[in-house]
Amino acid sequence: MSSILRSPLFKVLALWAAGLGAAAQFAKIVVIFPELQAYYGETGAASGYLVSLISVMGMVLGLVAGLIAIQLGVRRLLISGLYLGAAVSAWQTMLPGFEWMLASRLLEGVSHLAIVVSAPTLIAQLSTPRHQPKALTLWGTYFGVAFAGIALAAPFVLQTAGLGGLPAIHAVYMAFFAVLLTFALPTEDHRAAPPWPSPADIFRRHVAAYASPFIAAPALGWLFYTLTFVSMLTVLPTMVDPSQRAFAAAAMPMASIVSSMTLGNLLLGPFRAVTVIITGFIIAIALILVFLFTGPGVWLFIALFAALGLVQGATFAAVPQLNISLEDRALANGGIAQTGNIGNALGTPALLAVASTDPAIGLPAMLIGCYVIAIAVHLYQARSRIRAQKA
Repeated sequence: MSSILRSPLFKVLALWAAGLGAAAQFAKIVVIFPELQAYYGETGAASGYLVSLISVMGMVLGLVAGLIAIQLGVRRLLISGLYLGAAVSAWQTMLPGFEWMLASRLLEGVSHLAIVVSAPTLIAQLSTPRHQPKALTLWGTYFGVAFAGIALAAPFVLQTAGLGGLPAIHAVYMAFFAVLLTFALPTEDHRAAPPWPSPADIFRRHVAAYASPFIAAPALGWLFYTLTFVSMLTVLPTMVDPSQRAFAAAAMPMASIVSSMTLGNLLLGPFRAVTVIITGFIIAIALILVFLFTGPGVWLFIALFAALGLVQGATFAAVPQLNISLEDRALANGGIAQTGNIGNALGTPALLAVASTDPAIGLPAMLIGCYVIAIAVHLYQARSRIRAQKA
């Protein structure tokens, strides 16, 4: 048993499983959202905060979590996040009053952020350079896999255990992986940790991180990916025949996962991660141009998400390729968490507004604009890295 716990492959799979728990912090609410609305009664638009409040911490503190990882230790941050997530879910099983449930979601955002910053940092640390792209491509699937699994399990859980069932299962799941990873992950040496930063230091680190073409590049490209990914999952199925909507909604995220794990992994062998990211955006632009001239189609949308799957896995693979030190990788993953939450929060309202006014022209124009900017950002950052290396 101890030899299994020491295996790098086992540790990587356990860290990915911890990521499933982090994604489930969104999914366990989203998939039963109508039932929760009915339970809490006349909460109106405020019920939407049950989903969105968890993103607030990531929007505000994403990069700060990277700084905390440096101070506290990446392993310690991960395990603390898992235990906190287990405790919050255990509290949610009692279905507290609406205000208390909202407070728990805000606290759950801290847990979520701790996991999504530390787990990919540790995966990159534990993987050999040869296996890093595959390991981080696997990590990039955590959101889609968790949503698919919980969507399948939720009807049975609701029927047998009621609204408290999913939080209860989630609490046990998080506690299990907290204990498992406590024993599986090697302890860290904190003797060389720098002193805790002041607010002024935190501001300066934000400026320095986002000014670095090595640390910031994955996060800045990720912003334009997340501005469209979840929002398209919301909008595009409504544009196809009603009989095909359920299929489209399920097949689109699965296409991104499959392409990331297959074609994405193949491309990450001979090509750098940033090249694969740009390739994914270029293919997506070409498919949106087809949409512009032919109109909506289920298989066209599925192909579009398959193209974005290349962006998904390669973004996480870019972090260790561009950043050597554990500290810079933690900051880069914190930046991804921050820009990803910003994109998820802003993207859906923006795309819904465009789709409601001019779906034929405005929606493709917004998508193409996002991806063109993302490509331009990556090319600019690549040139900046060349200049920095020559200096």
